[in-house]
Amino acid sequence: MSNPDFTHVREGQPTMVDITGKSANRRTALAEARMELGAEIIAKFHGNDLHGPKGPVFQTAIIAGTMAVKKTSELIPFCHPLPVENCEFQIIPNETGVAIRCEVSTTGKTGVEMEAMTGASVAALTIYDMCKAMNKGIRIHDLRLISKTGGKSGDYHA
Repeated sequence: MSNPDFTHVREGQPTMVDITGKSANRRTALAEARMELGAEIIAKFHGNDLHGPKGPVFQTAIIAGTMAVKKTSELIPFCHPLPVENCEFQIIPNETGVAIRCEVSTTGKTGVEMEAMTGASVAALTIYDMCKAMNKGIRIHDLRLISKTGGKSGDYHA
């Protein structure tokens, strides 16, 4: 007895979704996290990055986010391990902070939404870690899926 509302529950037990019968196709996902950094941090922007005592903040966040994308199945219990074919980040400064966008793609039997959301969130956490000495009140918010393509459920655009 499966529950149609929860794909990761079968016969009342948590489970990985069975993708045995699915065919592989191109799948992409774009996720975003937003951060409010505070005026003292915004004042330290140099071009499109922040440079602090620990090094270039945004470049480090992109590396950390990429590493997280590749390890998503180790962090989220029922995610399938996937061959990540592409992973790209944009960190877009605004008046109060940044928007972090992570786009992931693969050719596979299951989507990359969790990989994109994990990448965006870990990049945000890395920015927090590197900037917390200046402002512990940094806010990470609005982590969301912006779009996904491929798969049985079709395309999604927020």
